[in-house]
Amino acid sequence: MTQPAQDVPDLRRRRLLYRATHRGTHETDLLIGGFVAAGLARFTAAELDALEAVMELPDTDLADWLTGRRPIPAEHDCPMLRLMRAAAGA
Repeated sequence: MTQPAQDVPDLRRRRLLYRATHRGTHETDLLIGGFVAAGLARFTAAELDALEAVMELPDTDLADWLTGRRPIPAEHDCPMLRLMRAAAGA
């Protein structure tokens, strides 16, 4: 059975929120989960794509980049990651 078309965006958002709050480390659960929970309802489809790409990155790297312990490398620098870092206060 397939999902009705109008439910797909909500399902995608719920899955993203779950992934953001169940990363595996408490620090990234808070950093990423808080950001996603605050902005998820207003993200466009392109922003959801960007968020999914960022969430594929390793927790240890994300934690370091989002807290400012290490700079975001050029190959991963993107608007979504910069928004997340700003929201984290780094």
